[in-house]
Amino acid sequence: MARRSSSDVATEVRRAIEHGTFRRFERLPASRQMAETYGVARNTLRDALYQLEKEGLLETRAGSGTYVTAPSEAGVPHAVSEATPLELIDARFALEPHICRLFILQARREDFETLETLCQEMEASATDPTAFAEADTAFHKALASATRNSLLIWLIDQINAVRTLDEWLRMRQLTLDESIISHYNVQHREILNALRSREPERAASKMKDHLETARLSLTRAAET
Repeated sequence: MARRSSSDVATEVRRAIEHGTFRRFERLPASRQMAETYGVARNTLRDALYQLEKEGLLETRAGSGTYVTAPSEAGVPHAVSEATPLELIDARFALEPHICRLFILQARREDFETLETLCQEMEASATDPTAFAEADTAFHKALASATRNSLLIWLIDQINAVRTLDEWLRMRQLTLDESIISHYNVQHREILNALRSREPERAASKMKDHLETARLSLTRAAET
């Protein structure tokens, strides 16, 4: 059996948070118990939880433990459960270009490091649509988390809830091939480069280009 990585564990814990297994403000089980549950060494678990903390999903409190800071997606609002993939993209058009501007104002060194790690994960997943989609979602969530704006973070969480719905998963299967993943990876790199260069309008423009590509891909798939 292949050894499980910290990324594998982070994905499972992230899903547990999204599905309400671990709820907001709840303390996670002791690290020894979690390491046994996920079948990994404690240092692997620690790396996984650190990744989720950088994404804004967890918070470690000295002498107390690790707590969930993001709300679960259990009981998503009707507007979310009924949203189509195209509505998702349109909502992202309204928010994410400006999130890029706010990122430049608020981001810390570790936020850039998180985006770099996620870019590398996406680039390593050119032939794995599921792994790419998980890292892609985490990339856009990390952008929002770096703004330190709790309302924007909540809104992006609601938008991302659409990605767990059956219609979105079906469209993902239709659209995510190796060619489009490679194109998305180039666009993610362009966004990150603009952020690093502290060029807010270029970053916003690159995000618009990326979302336009996604919208066109979804539109074509919907017509098939």
